[in-house]
Amino acid sequence: MKFDGEVTDPVHRYIRFSEVEKELIDTAVFQRLRRIRQLAGAHLVYPGAQHSRFEHSLGTMHVAGFAGETLIAKGYLDEDKVQKLRLAALLHDIGHGPFSHLFEEVLELRRRISHENVGKQIISKSEISDILKKHGHNPSDICKISFGESKIKFFNEIIAGGLSADLMDYLPRDGLFTGVEYGKIDYHRLVSSLEVVSNGHLAINRSALYSFESMLISRYEMFKAVYFHKTVRSAEVMLLNSMALADEHLNLTDTSIDNYRNLTDEVILERICSLKNGNKIAVKLATDYRSRKLLKCVYEKFVHKRDRLYSKMDRQALQNLGIHIAEIAEVKEKSVFVDASRAPSMPLTPTKREINSILLVDKDRAYETPVSEIPLIDSITGFLDMLRVYTTAENRNAVEQSIKKVVSNEDYE
Repeated sequence: MKFDGEVTDPVHRYIRFSEVEKELIDTAVFQRLRRIRQLAGAHLVYPGAQHSRFEHSLGTMHVAGFAGETLIAKGYLDEDKVQKLRLAALLHDIGHGPFSHLFEEVLELRRRISHENVGKQIISKSEISDILKKHGHNPSDICKISFGESKIKFFNEIIAGGLSADLMDYLPRDGLFTGVEYGKIDYHRLVSSLEVVSNGHLAINRSALYSFESMLISRYEMFKAVYFHKTVRSAEVMLLNSMALADEHLNLTDTSIDNYRNLTDEVILERICSLKNGNKIAVKLATDYRSRKLLKCVYEKFVHKRDRLYSKMDRQALQNLGIHIAEIAEVKEKSVFVDASRAPSMPLTPTKREINSILLVDKDRAYETPVSEIPLIDSITGFLDMLRVYTTAENRNAVEQSIKKVVSNEDYE
């Protein structure tokens, strides 16, 4: 590949870009990602977590290119395919809305769509499409690789999954900017060990298994220490409920490209805080978020998939639980928030299934090893679901007392 320039990056040191990549990066719809924080409300707990989807997208492109170069050297990939792989990685988050995954929760609730649906629309119908075509690339092909629908299986797995460029960028990046130590991984070792087996899937050399194990442990620790931190999630519960309540007045989930490209973290927050004659709870939550007057966590419990409580953690059940707690506490129903922080303890495959095995290559022999046979990894499966109850500072004592009565029921113990 011919590169036209480079940028300095605190994670990968230098990230080079080609002519087509530069043109895509310079579009307004891509530059918008600078104004969408990677970790939504985490900066209220970890002040350094100001990094955005913009630099994460560049980093993912860089790691995907590194993976492509490794596979070229091993004879699995032609040189002309690496540019497609890099473009797909660069654009994999182009459809993210304000506050990243939080806005996606609102999109799914209100419109039954995901950031991937929006991403496909942007790649296919905006100036992104024109630039790709100008340089001889089919936007549909790039979409398929970006969102796990390519016929080339290992392309999909380089973008998303247990060996993905996405994972290998966001873990060290989030760890660096939050200041925690858990995100450190040896992604160079993992990428240099990549192989492609006969069924077309991505594998690693057995000698890199410990690096893979370490990466998944790091991911687990990052979820516990950062992504699901009780105060981080408090801020996110406030944003989530505020956006959902304000949507009917502000039509925030209008996913037309002209509207969506103007939506950023601060734009959404300002619109809600300035809302007149709208939902007062939405305005109060957004205003308090901006002032860091956060909800208080009065109850939390890790829930394993085999627990009876796990089956009761759907949206309606959580809402009913909140109402029940509020009634016993004799406080307003809208001042109690029951939150289920859910994430697979293992990364998802491109088909959105939790990985349950890893393909290994040892002396030219490929075989599949179940996660259950890797003791450290097996020990953390199924332990990332967290049930919490939040309330306002003034209602803290009353709600805390009411929860003791509710959780005395064996289903919540």
